Amino acid sequence: MNKLNLSVLAVALILTGCASAPDYQQPSHSLTDTFLNQSVEGTSSNQRLANEPVSAHWWSQFNDPTLNQLIKDAQNQNIPLKVASERIKSAQAFNQIVESFKVPTVSLGAGYTSYGISENDPLLGAAVSSNNPLGAPILDSDQSAFHAGMAIAWELDLFGRIDNQAKAASIRAEQAEIMRQGLTTLITSDVIHNYLQLRGAQERKAIALDLVNDQQQTLELVEKVHRSGYGSQLDVARAKAMLAATKAVIPQLETAENAHQQRLGILLGESPRQIKQRLVSASPLPTFDGVIPTGLPSDLLQRRPDLRIAEREMAAQNAELAAAVANQYPKFYLTGAPGVLANDFDDLFSSDSATWMASLGVSWNIFDGGRTDAMIALQESRFEASALSYQHAFNSAIGEVETLLNGYGNSQQYQTLLLEAETETDKAVNKALSLYKAGLIDYLSVLDAQRQQHAMRDQVVAARLQTANMVVGLNKALGGDWEI
Repeated sequence: MNKLNLSVLAVALILTGCASAPDYQQPSHSLTDTFLNQSVEGTSSNQRLANEPVSAHWWSQFNDPTLNQLIKDAQNQNIPLKVASERIKSAQAFNQIVESFKVPTVSLGAGYTSYGISENDPLLGAAVSSNNPLGAPILDSDQSAFHAGMAIAWELDLFGRIDNQAKAASIRAEQAEIMRQGLTTLITSDVIHNYLQLRGAQERKAIALDLVNDQQQTLELVEKVHRSGYGSQLDVARAKAMLAATKAVIPQLETAENAHQQRLGILLGESPRQIKQRLVSASPLPTFDGVIPTGLPSDLLQRRPDLRIAEREMAAQNAELAAAVANQYPKFYLTGAPGVLANDFDDLFSSDSATWMASLGVSWNIFDGGRTDAMIALQESRFEASALSYQHAFNSAIGEVETLLNGYGNSQQYQTLLLEAETETDKAVNKALSLYKAGLIDYLSVLDAQRQQHAMRDQVVAARLQTANMVVGLNKALGGDWEI
């Protein structure tokens, strides 16, 4: 090894120690053992339950086969999910491209070359001309040769520039997979939400139709009493007004039913006709019958896709920062070109036809107007921004779970109280009708009791729908892989 190579190696070893990349460590948090609203009915922090995947088809606890099938088909047919799958393939391919720079590039080549040397060539012209001291050409002016060989090129990644670029690309591929999981959660929760809204609208419509039937019978009774001379025209007008007001609600509910039906069609990637055929029969709003395993606050770090993406973003930015730091140091290259060269093809693969070339090169950008330092500063700033984004995402996640836990508990209490009120309003309507038939009260009291009954039944359905949506939101906030 000559003095130059020894000097280059020494400088490389010294700079290797100077180019150490910043070590990445996953952020740590000081967390409480349980959520503040952990005591909510219908939830559990029991570790046996909490250690089970949140995604264990929790929606099956709605006991609705139609909903289960819609979710399964949506995860297979949803177009944005298919796009996300293609993005995973793209990220993996890019990662493979970057990884390829870590190994030598080898190419094969072969061919035939023919060329002529001019007598006026400043270097070889005299050798092919008879106008020289020997009086005869030394070389033929026409030259030809067959050749075959390979070219090898390899950058020695002494400072980890390529390695860190590959690490960043690998993390981006991880992020693409996590993003698909997160999108699966969003799509699935959207399917459940729209299905619940659809069934809620259908049940409210059924209540309204039942009330229309009851009010129609009551109107006939009032008209009969009026014809007998005991009722008043005012009672008849009030009965007709109440009936018309109830009928007016039905088109609005049908509009809501159709809107959620079409939304489900979009989520499933199906035409309006196809989704309508799926949901041709109306069904009551399903009720969640299960316990939600909330686990511990620390479980969110591994469960929630948004937190995992934010943490991986920090790791990717750190790797890109390390690559930027390594970029300020020399780059070393090894190249080689072994092969065979012969004038005649028959001699091409003989031992005397062997030829080769090898070189060790170095490239060091010692002045670039501060561009390298600026790139390092840029990556440092991006890393700090990703760290702050991660902290914000974590705080938001904890707050979201706490809010939904509290809301879930309150919605259950609200629903229980409304069910009690519904029972009492049913009793009030029956009593009012009996008293009216006996002539003890006027029809205004009956209409008021029926109005309260209709409002209460509608509120009960709305309360059940609110509780069901709280279940969806809480499971979504707790995270997990929802993919079937």
